[in-house]
Amino acid sequence: MKQDITIKKDGREISGAIEQSFISNVFTYMFAALAITGVIAYWFGSSATLLSYLVNLETGGMTGLGIFVAFAPLAFVLVMSFAFNRLSSLILLLLFIAYSALMGMSLSFIFLIYTSASIVNTFAVTSVTFGIMALVGYTTKTDLTKFGSILFMGLIGIIVAMVINWFIGSETMEMIISMLGVLIFTGLTAYDVQKLKRIGAGVEYGSETTNKLAILGALNLYLDFINLFLFLLRFMGNRK
Repeated sequence: MKQDITIKKDGREISGAIEQSFISNVFTYMFAALAITGVIAYWFGSSATLLSYLVNLETGGMTGLGIFVAFAPLAFVLVMSFAFNRLSSLILLLLFIAYSALMGMSLSFIFLIYTSASIVNTFAVTSVTFGIMALVGYTTKTDLTKFGSILFMGLIGIIVAMVINWFIGSETMEMIISMLGVLIFTGLTAYDVQKLKRIGAGVEYGSETTNKLAILGALNLYLDFINLFLFLLRFMGNRK
């Protein structure tokens, strides 16, 4: 009887160690991607020469490269998501790195609109908010699955609203969209971390599939962080 108890205890400890290793890898990939994005965004955003490759600084219109940089990240996300089973973990990681670099170039546009100080302050607030919600998602005993479904429906709703407002140009509607965006991505952060924790509890340590799941999980959290940052920037950003 004592031996059975010991085996069960050891099994839980091993499972817990694998889960922690998986989550650690997810956040390592995510933070590395954010670092790449941040460095490149600042590099381009602080150089008029580099920005001129993306946008005509006199007319404000985007160049051909600028249009590519703006839309290419979406293609990378789709490839990484739908070709997940066919891609190796190395190719998936390389795509994630390339995606992070493109996002950095794309986000450099914010330096044309907002002051550097407000961008830094918003990034700090985003980091704290993200950290708190990630901790909530990892430690809570509440099942967030139902909340996740509601949040995804809300996400689809704000995407539709953003498309509509692109034609209307309503500042009030933009403010409402921004408020909802902050709430949705704050909630999605907790939901995604809890989902990844459950995935980590059932994976095989060191396997190819586990590595791929960690990279895809990092992509999800990366998107939560970036979108939360951009929606908060609409509130906190001081325009030039």
